[in-house]
Amino acid sequence: MKRILYVPLDERPCNYKFPQMALDVRKDMEMVVPEPALLGKKKQPGDIDGLWEFVNRESLGCDAAVLSAEMLFYGGLLPSRLHHLPESWKAECIDRVRSLKRRRPQLKLYLFQLIMRTPRYSSSEEEPDYYGEYGERIFRRSYLMDKGERSGLDREEAGELCRIEKEIPEPFIEDYEQRRAFNLHLNRLVLELVEEGTIDFLCIPQDDSCEYGYTARDQKVITGEIRQRRLQRKVLMYPGADEAGCTLTARAAAELMGMKPGIFAFYASTMAPGLIPLYEDRCMAESLKAHVMAAGGRLVGSPDEADFILAINSPGRVMEESAVQNEADITYTSFRSLPWFTAQIAEYIRQGKQVLAADCAYANGGDLEFLELLHMDGVLDRLAAYAGWNTHCNTLGTVLAQGILMAGGEISQTALQANLIYHILDGGFYQAVVRRKMADSFWDSDLSYFDLKDKQNEVVKREEEWLRECWNGLTDCSFRNVSEVNFQVSHPWNRMFEIGIELTVKFEGGGNNI
Repeated sequence: MKRILYVPLDERPCNYKFPQMALDVRKDMEMVVPEPALLGKKKQPGDIDGLWEFVNRESLGCDAAVLSAEMLFYGGLLPSRLHHLPESWKAECIDRVRSLKRRRPQLKLYLFQLIMRTPRYSSSEEEPDYYGEYGERIFRRSYLMDKGERSGLDREEAGELCRIEKEIPEPFIEDYEQRRAFNLHLNRLVLELVEEGTIDFLCIPQDDSCEYGYTARDQKVITGEIRQRRLQRKVLMYPGADEAGCTLTARAAAELMGMKPGIFAFYASTMAPGLIPLYEDRCMAESLKAHVMAAGGRLVGSPDEADFILAINSPGRVMEESAVQNEADITYTSFRSLPWFTAQIAEYIRQGKQVLAADCAYANGGDLEFLELLHMDGVLDRLAAYAGWNTHCNTLGTVLAQGILMAGGEISQTALQANLIYHILDGGFYQAVVRRKMADSFWDSDLSYFDLKDKQNEVVKREEEWLRECWNGLTDCSFRNVSEVNFQVSHPWNRMFEIGIELTVKFEGGGNNI
């Protein structure tokens, strides 16, 4: 039995639970995770010293470790954007990683570390308090400054920058830039750990990427150092974030098994490979290359060479939010043939091939027509994996990891299908249907999208009813081997954006719990 130690980015299910679910399909591997109480709560940092005690203790019985730098250095994702840590803490972080490797030199270390994002909107939900009023202008200021240095500004843009400079209080700029400088320096120090061999592989996923601005400038610095240190094979930077735990778990498992599974990918539309998704800074085909490499796989040129097929549902020419898919841009049909795409998936499945469905047609939720066609074709429940949540790369990384974790081991088919059901309920139905219905019902209450106050129990009761309606629509010709599905919904950050699902699936002749 191989054991992988895992420290997540934060306590939300996408970071804490999804990697465990993905690895649980294998009967020859297990994951060792910290207790949730160590991980903090949203903006409240986790117990950093307690987490390091857990890592140092449990690593003695593990073959590999997948570690979040944000959790071990700052106490979590949001604390990494809010801290006021002393300069001396950076050296302490690096020393702790080195000490871990010295004590367990045979332990394979896989680290993921983000470059601090710069949202383009005003909200203090996940940022410092002043970002609620000045966030959009802080982003725009950095965008224009960076663009001016790299390609120049026109007269109107120069005037806008001058105006914004006067509007943002200087202490807020100083606070924001000092923290960015702290984090960037720690990013650079981690590269030294890769160069010296302390860290075996590092990925730097990017959320809310943009062509210009603070994040792009920091990314350029790190890219330059990666090249200077010749670390291109050991460090990868690409769009993503919350899927990184799944990605590196898959890589760790593949390398422990001495495998590099082959993946044949195809898209629902002709223009998809060159399309830049919402919230990302590069085209879909380039992100695919990076995610496959990061997860320990390889792209192959034909289905016959592949260990599994990756079917990427994509927009036609422009990506929109899943919440508006009933009024979607015409190019979703004129520049995409969804009937052809789902028929091809069905054909591959009938040929006995393993098919993973990355539902990336919309941002923040699945494509309901895509799910409906797969259901009508009788192959929805025969997918090896499905995801359709948040960003294109969140989805892509999740399904790739599940595919790679299936290769070369004894697989629990009940666990695999329970995972499929979970992601259909979450990305497919909650994010695309239930979330919008629930938010629309707030018009006569004091609740909001980002604050359920003390009414979470009432909210989830209604959400569970709507999810049940969605699920019941599948039972006429899909999942006939399932005798019972029960689920309980929760909101880990007491907001609408994400949910957790406690899922129980009973199969004919057996059972499986998530």
